[in-house]
Amino acid sequence: MMYILFEGVDTSGKSTQAKLLHESIKGSILTKEPGGSDLGVKIREIILDHGVKSKRAELFMFLADRAEHFEEIVQSNLDKVVISDRGLISGIAYAMANEDISLDFLIELNLFALKNHLPDKVILLQTNSELIKSRISVRSADMIEKRGIEYLLQIQKNMHIVVEKLKIPYKVIDANKSIDEIAVEVKEFIDD
Repeated sequence: MMYILFEGVDTSGKSTQAKLLHESIKGSILTKEPGGSDLGVKIREIILDHGVKSKRAELFMFLADRAEHFEEIVQSNLDKVVISDRGLISGIAYAMANEDISLDFLIELNLFALKNHLPDKVILLQTNSELIKSRISVRSADMIEKRGIEYLLQIQKNMHIVVEKLKIPYKVIDANKSIDEIAVEVKEFIDD
């Protein structure tokens, strides 16, 4: 019925908002990338807890998770509302920052992993360096967060480029707003 992605860099509040939307839509499926499938759980642990030396290996691991996640979770629930905490937008955005690979080629790889099925709507939570600093300071950073705030802000810029290129309906929401304010904006966009 609808496939929705919540995108944003770490600490933007996308997981909180994905959960709130899930709770407001009866029968919806809440999932995440990486980690929504059994394979994804293992890939997530390798990348976020241990890290990999090759950024190309990291890209292919994320693509393997995306293909498995689509097959196991999204495709089998297309008659429902599927809400995913991350997806191809962030996957492409991170790959753009890590490797000198063309955007078109990255899109082609991701479309292959997704059997050419794009999300119906994307919510992009926009943050800034102050918010990232304040939220990272209260927890331990994973391997990606340890790459630094400037890196995360570049990923955020890349997400805008990707979502524009793919022409998926999307809404940018200021992550500095209250949880309730953001939830209202999300619901209005989804219901529109």
